[in-house]
Amino acid sequence: MSRESVQAFFEANAPDIEPVVLTDSTATVAEAAQALGVEEGQIAKTLALKVGDERILVVMAGTGRLDNRKTKDTFGNRPRMLPADEVLELTSHLVGGVCPFGLPQPIRVFCDISLRAFDEVWPAAGDRSSSVCLTPEQLVELVGVEWVDVSQH
Repeated sequence: MSRESVQAFFEANAPDIEPVVLTDSTATVAEAAQALGVEEGQIAKTLALKVGDERILVVMAGTGRLDNRKTKDTFGNRPRMLPADEVLELTSHLVGGVCPFGLPQPIRVFCDISLRAFDEVWPAAGDRSSSVCLTPEQLVELVGVEWVDVSQH
């Protein structure tokens, strides 16, 4: 169901963009980069976090690491990674396929500036074997997010 919700999202919002389904796993940054033939930094990983009482998504470069101090300064509270069952409930996507597309409910989504280092980025597309190629600007425009600086440089 998850890949289907992402496909429906793109059909409705960007019919010219087609998710890529691979036979190899894209569940980890390293696997995705290998399968797609791109740099690990180009894999746009989506982190599901709880910050205070709010659950949010942060999309960042695959080689990026969350900076707890910057995240606390940006959002007002220390971030906590959501457990896999909460990620699935929140996004309808299994860990390894989490992305900001085709979500069952509105969730605040943020893109880290680490993505700006690349002309093209590859977020997951709802499951552990699919991805989609976008420019960072397309990603921001499609999901209506704002840029933040919450990764370690």
